[in-house]
Amino acid sequence: MSELADSLFTAVELILSFDREVRLTVWTSLYTSFSAIVFAALFGIPAGLWLGIKHFRGRRVVITLLNTLMALPTVVVGLVLFGLFSRQGPAGSLGLLFTPWAMIIGQMLLATPIVVNLVLSAVAGSDKRIMDTALTLGASHFQASVQLLKEIRFGVMAAVIAGFGRVIAEVGVAMMLGGNIRGLTRTMTTAIALETSKGEFAFALALGIVLLGVALIVNLFLNFLQQR
Repeated sequence: MSELADSLFTAVELILSFDREVRLTVWTSLYTSFSAIVFAALFGIPAGLWLGIKHFRGRRVVITLLNTLMALPTVVVGLVLFGLFSRQGPAGSLGLLFTPWAMIIGQMLLATPIVVNLVLSAVAGSDKRIMDTALTLGASHFQASVQLLKEIRFGVMAAVIAGFGRVIAEVGVAMMLGGNIRGLTRTMTTAIALETSKGEFAFALALGIVLLGVALIVNLFLNFLQQR
């Protein structure tokens, strides 16, 4: 018990002293996760909005596929992208493997189905008269879509936050595509796994506390948006 208490004390000390290694690892996690969710939102929000307002043959198949992708194992994404970005792969000449960009692409693929699905749900739960009224008043389809997006803005923000929560705690893609390189691609999750295996429990615990704090903030904000 005293060992755990000592490790906890050391972990808190590392956080409060803004230990360089802790700061660098936290920054890498936040940088890659925020970048991934921005790209996921740029694609996922318009896609979810389009799926919500358009009716076409095969729409149910697309939605079913998106629901399946929401539970896509991270190691599968990592495996496919590793083959794509490896030296012998189709995109090997780009030199993306074991770089932050490879991690961002992998995390974006994990977050995008979540964003699309939740935006689609927000559109489905909105008032159907919003777009009809806008079109009746002379708005174009694009302007009417923008108006609908404004009305469901809290649902859209919740979708983005949920996607961020998915990627910030992800370890499979970060480990396989980033390689856990110190100072470059080592994230909080991969560092926790590594440092625990090395016996550096206090350092791993410090990162775990920070990661838990980030998750708590994300979930509190998500809960606030859901209440709105």
